[in-house]
Amino acid sequence: MNKSDFAILLSKKHEFFDKDDIETSIKLIIEYLSSSLSKRERIEIRGFGSFSVRSRKKRIGRNPKTGKSISVSTKYHPYFRASKSLRNAINN
Repeated sequence: MNKSDFAILLSKKHEFFDKDDIETSIKLIIEYLSSSLSKRERIEIRGFGSFSVRSRKKRIGRNPKTGKSISVSTKYHPYFRASKSLRNAINN
């Protein structure tokens, strides 16, 4: 399911909300999550899970095409940890 499918599903389920308002709300939520993670802030949504940022240390990598060694700098990546209730809902 992508963002537009999600907006359509919500607009069908909640007819009293305008589809444009739903799309705007989804866009604002994603922008807020992205900006918070870029500031290295942790986000917790009870009953769903938590988002955080983890770092990958500087390392020596290889170019797969040439086999030449290259230096890969420290990078950050998003990390999601599902809540216990979400894991139970998925596994049942």
